Amino acid sequence: MTSLNALEWLQHLLWTAVLVAGPVVLAVVVVGLVIAILQAATQVNDQAVAFGPKALAVVLTLIAAGPWMLAQLTQFAQAAFAAVARM
Repeated sequence: MTSLNALEWLQHLLWTAVLVAGPVVLAVVVVGLVIAILQAATQVNDQAVAFGPKALAVVLTLIAAGPWMLAQLTQFAQAAFAAVARM
């Protein structure tokens, strides 16, 4: 394996990680922003208020996007094992 191949695999690994983590992170950011706006408007500044909706957003996002996320990870793992077998 050359250094160019290693860099390509690293790039593929990082891109797969961003794709898989993206939906969950985006959902938590959106819910966090909405909760922050509501807390600022109502002047209720309690950290526990934000935890429940964020946790619910993570669970719902994992239920909705979980199969796609698993498919992405499986595809990457199969490609990685196939590349190792060709060495």
